[in-house]
Amino acid sequence: MTPTVVIVGRPNVGKSTLFNRMAGRRLALVADTPGLTRDRREGEGQVGDCRFTLVDTAGLSDAGFSDLGDRMQAQTDVAVNQADVVIFMVDGRVGITPDDRHFAKVLRRTGQPILLTVNKCESDAGNHGVLEAFHLGLGEPIAISAEHGIGLGTFYDALATYLPQGTEEGERQSGEQSETQATRLAIIGRPNVGKSTLINRLVGEERMIAGPEPGLTRDAISVLWRYGDDTVRLIDTAGLRRRSKVAEPLERMAVTATLEAVRTAEIVVLVIDASAPVDRQDLQIARLAARQGRGLVIAANKWDLLKDQTTGLSGLRTRLSSSLPQVRGVPVVTLSALKGDGVENLLPTINEAADRWNKRLPTSALNRWLGESVTAHPPPLTDGRRPKLRYLTQVSARPPTFALFASKTPCESYRRYLVNRLRDRFDLPGVPIRLRFRKGKNPYAS
Repeated sequence: MTPTVVIVGRPNVGKSTLFNRMAGRRLALVADTPGLTRDRREGEGQVGDCRFTLVDTAGLSDAGFSDLGDRMQAQTDVAVNQADVVIFMVDGRVGITPDDRHFAKVLRRTGQPILLTVNKCESDAGNHGVLEAFHLGLGEPIAISAEHGIGLGTFYDALATYLPQGTEEGERQSGEQSETQATRLAIIGRPNVGKSTLINRLVGEERMIAGPEPGLTRDAISVLWRYGDDTVRLIDTAGLRRRSKVAEPLERMAVTATLEAVRTAEIVVLVIDASAPVDRQDLQIARLAARQGRGLVIAANKWDLLKDQTTGLSGLRTRLSSSLPQVRGVPVVTLSALKGDGVENLLPTINEAADRWNKRLPTSALNRWLGESVTAHPPPLTDGRRPKLRYLTQVSARPPTFALFASKTPCESYRRYLVNRLRDRFDLPGVPIRLRFRKGKNPYAS
């Protein structure tokens, strides 16, 4: 079984910087603002022959807990209890604070192996903090600079002593295979529509911090979810507001992380608030997913708050059909993430959308369909001549992409006609279809 390494410490001591360094790529947002990390973030790390699950946590704070602070602390407590090794990080420049001493006592009571690390020791300013760290009673501290990569060799050697060596090859390959086959599913939407609540309901635990406050999620957080024989990589994202309202640097960073999550996902679940009319921003987010070529599923959350559900569903489908013609027939799942009603219908709908997104069509069937479509509605004249549509083939899936060889490129309205007929004939509702025209060579041009 893969061991778990958890990084804890006060806010702004460099936990996320070390997390990114150990993961080998930028996974967590990093800024000078304390309290940027709120949810547990997981990644993969490796020391020698051993691979492990790396967990970044919210900053520990013992003063003035708010309700949000309590929820952040609860997430950290869960991570520590599940850890095989805890990396307790302190700030070498600031030195040991009362909070550091308090949490050192708390960690000692857990009985977990603890690796004491003093960060920001790239200059002599951090040496004083190293000497003070001996008084925490957690063993010999290791001085590092996560930002500049100083002292990481010694740090990795010390961490390796706590980890099992020689991970079985079969287990490693099995784990890699399950990770590779996992469907990447991005949960997106406006702030406070219930994205984190939906993920908590799916995984069956309070994995994400959720609450009535808008903007709780600040980064794109991924969770591996196993449901029966299915493995899904759920990605919780920050709420997307209109561009004109995004002013703070942290929110711009969160938006960038959300857009990257959409680009790397296979299927996107757009969560909307069913108790309110479909917002223009909801449609903009859906168009974003379509432009990126992602499979799309609409999750109409808070459905239990709707009084006339039959009329509401009909109105929702009409609005989506008229405003999102590029993904006509996008599937809609009505649910209540808070109560759990209808959530069981989400995964089967996602699997169907993934099958359509990965669908490949035989060339012979495509060209028979092309002949029927041209006979039913020939392309209009272009520059006094009617384009000849010669040959159609699918060049790729994910999303379905087709190349149509023609003497001239038909008008845009005829392209839409072909895409709509293609969607209807081959059962591709809600999937962005890319139809590209290619002009064949004229053998008599010379």
